Amino acid sequence: MLSRRLGCLPARVQARQPRLAGLRMMQVLPPPRLLRTGIDPAPLMLGNDTLGDCTSAGLGNAIRAVAALGGYQVAVTQADAIRFYAASTGYSPASPATDLGGVEADILAYAARHGFALGAQTLYPLWGSADPLDFNALRLVMAGFGVAYLGVRLSVSDMDLIEATDGACVLDVTGQTCGDTTPGSAGGHCLLAWAYDGTAPTDRVTLLTWGSAATRCTWRWLASRIMEVHGLLWPQLVLANGSYPTGPDLATLRARNAALLAG
Repeated sequence: MLSRRLGCLPARVQARQPRLAGLRMMQVLPPPRLLRTGIDPAPLMLGNDTLGDCTSAGLGNAIRAVAALGGYQVAVTQADAIRFYAASTGYSPASPATDLGGVEADILAYAARHGFALGAQTLYPLWGSADPLDFNALRLVMAGFGVAYLGVRLSVSDMDLIEATDGACVLDVTGQTCGDTTPGSAGGHCLLAWAYDGTAPTDRVTLLTWGSAATRCTWRWLASRIMEVHGLLWPQLVLANGSYPTGPDLATLRARNAALLAG
């Protein structure tokens, strides 16, 4: 059974943090289901079994998920993820005490400025945030950007269930009988929302985390755990379905990211 580490620090809003509100793509109804049957996002652990680098692993796996939607794949290594984690948070492999996790907004701002370096290329995301309790916005992020980059507060009972099932479980707010059920009692975690089979409170969302797509949750569980939602657009990658923001939406997102970097 794999080890699993947490490392998403409490959500913090940056000055000039890019927002997705106002984009045309965010003013429509999301699809009632987002199944993605037969598409393998191929998530990797990327060091998150030994380090609290989930914010970096989330970026690496977002790249891979978007590539899978485009019908190809991008190589992301554990060394790539750890190198970015060190650069973006101050972690030093020589000093385990510096493995303190990261703040998602800070990580995304760093990635936008410095890129996420891979073996043969460096990818620079454009990003924007949505209201974490607006699930219509969250579903539009999943449909339009490929995945949603989330920060959640996990309970001890959540982690107990994940460990007991090796991640092949459905997280919900009922039926967990062991461990502290308080959101955040285990810590914060960065993961990706990939697919959903409906929009009712008990319908299930597929999560990409700890190198697997086996963990799912209900919308009502997510409502009790979520603390932030971000959409990532990788201009160097291409989605086969053409759903990436284009035209005025792309120009607006570029301008909002430029304002953040200028500040």
